[in-house]
Amino acid sequence: MEIFTIILYLILALYVVLMVQLILGYNKVKSFKTFAAAAPKTAFTIIVPFRNEARNLPKLLASFSKLNYPHELIEIIMVDDFSTDLSERICIRWRMEYDTIDTTLLENLRLTDSPKKDAIARAIPIVKHNWIITTDADCTVPKNWLLTIDEYIQNHQPEMIIGAVTYTTKNNWFHQFQQLDLLSLQGTTIGSFGLGKPFMCNGANLAYTKKFFTELDGFNGNQNRASGDDVFLLQKAVNHSPEKVHYLKHSQNIVKTKPENDLFNFFQQRVRWASKTTGYQSTYAKLLAVLVFLMNLGLVVGLWFVVCDCLEASIWLGVFSAKYLVDYALLYKANRYLRKGRWLLPLASAAVYPFYASLVGMYSLFGGFSWKGRKFSR
Repeated sequence: MEIFTIILYLILALYVVLMVQLILGYNKVKSFKTFAAAAPKTAFTIIVPFRNEARNLPKLLASFSKLNYPHELIEIIMVDDFSTDLSERICIRWRMEYDTIDTTLLENLRLTDSPKKDAIARAIPIVKHNWIITTDADCTVPKNWLLTIDEYIQNHQPEMIIGAVTYTTKNNWFHQFQQLDLLSLQGTTIGSFGLGKPFMCNGANLAYTKKFFTELDGFNGNQNRASGDDVFLLQKAVNHSPEKVHYLKHSQNIVKTKPENDLFNFFQQRVRWASKTTGYQSTYAKLLAVLVFLMNLGLVVGLWFVVCDCLEASIWLGVFSAKYLVDYALLYKANRYLRKGRWLLPLASAAVYPFYASLVGMYSLFGGFSWKGRKFSR
């Protein structure tokens, strides 16, 4: 057991170093201060791929109708990925009611193994404006979303802007666990930008120019992966022109989405997210992903050794506590930004997380996943 203990301590040391780096990186990303001094200038095309989202589309479209932005500077393209419910009818009804907003409804054209990338690529040739924003059908956007992005563009002239995503949760442990998981991802995203090594983003709040998308050759090179319309495009952008890729940290640039209510769908979603890591171009991102997996797997294996009386419980508790404290420091910062500092004590979630992360990590290496009623291989 001495060898295992040494390995566990080594993994912990490397893990703590990387997490502290992310925390320090997080501190370097300053909040954007808006002044509303300049009139809105940027015209935006919002692209929304959807499939069987009749329950969610009304809320998204309602949030679009409340956008505090000139309607003549907004274009919306809804891309229907062969829905079998009333999604299309909901879009048509909304388009008729809000005819001052230029809205187009398209049917997806499947050309690759990635339906979402196909949907976005289907819309891009007909967009009328240079700035494109993607979001998801199960989201809602804040009323000053476009106003904030426009002011940032006028001040900083980026070509790609990454924004935050958080959950609207109910008061139950399952939703809170998902919220904490997403907080860790969002905290890592911000921290990696502060370190100058961004590798992660969320397609529910992602903006880029059509010109930049064309320069990057779009999604070419990763069409064989069902997911990744966001992270792979970001990593291409960072490799191409890192100075043009910015993180916009502002309370009015936080898109809200829904957590899963079903354990199976939640697991499949996380496997889909984890399956992207093997395609990462960033060495730093791969190292971080491997280390996070090993840290959690080490705790699971270590607990088994404790139960078998092969490892002292004090050693395991020490490693767990060190991981918990450094994780909490990053979660605390993300929580202050995304949830305005609501009470956060993730002890129960932290106890479950190593088992969850290990299972998702191992399954994503070998198994496939289902998404929107379709099955995808790894």
